[in-house]
Amino acid sequence: MPQQLAFDLPTKPALGREDFFVAPANAMAVAAVEGWRDWPQRKLLLVGPPGAGKTHLAHVWAAGAEARVMSASRLRRAEVAALVKDSPRLALEDAEAVAGDEEAEAALFHLHNLILAEGGHLLLTAAAPPAEWGLALPDLASRLQGTPLARLEPPDDALLSAVLLKLFADRQLAVDPGLIGYLVPRMERSFEAARRLVEALDREALARRRRITRNLASALLDNPGRGHT
Repeated sequence: MPQQLAFDLPTKPALGREDFFVAPANAMAVAAVEGWRDWPQRKLLLVGPPGAGKTHLAHVWAAGAEARVMSASRLRRAEVAALVKDSPRLALEDAEAVAGDEEAEAALFHLHNLILAEGGHLLLTAAAPPAEWGLALPDLASRLQGTPLARLEPPDDALLSAVLLKLFADRQLAVDPGLIGYLVPRMERSFEAARRLVEALDREALARRRRITRNLASALLDNPGRGHT
């Protein structure tokens, strides 16, 4: 059997709409994002666990709405006016990162009000609803808690299988489809666990200069200390 050559290449996630697999666990959230022209108050909060597809959906929305995507960790009040002038449509990722930072909370409050005043649209992503962020600014908390929310639910088998296939493809790794059916019932059922597992399999195959096979996956799953969990 020809040996698969292993190269430690950087991962390039595919973030197009055609690369996003729709399943019952995420269908309502996808529909909410794609219906952005009808968002109440022209804003939406997309909530889901790490690896659930929040970044992917944010980029899908940004491409369709001609919006900008940025991390909340970069948000500061001095930049807000210029940011909104550049584009009144914005996807702000990991919005809970502003909690506890007085300057960042004030910046998000100002950004929220200015975007809506300019007739723009605001998409926020977070791992949990705003009530769980620990916001100190009451006016910001009230506005965010009043924002319509779309939730990405934990994956079913079909969605977890699709996520694994996409993660392997993002790393330019071709695997036997039977491997996916082997992994799904044996792994922790979360998107983050899928990411860690694929990363660990890639790393192990690279170290051994082997293909990613069921035997390799079995050895890794039987030895959590190798790093997939």
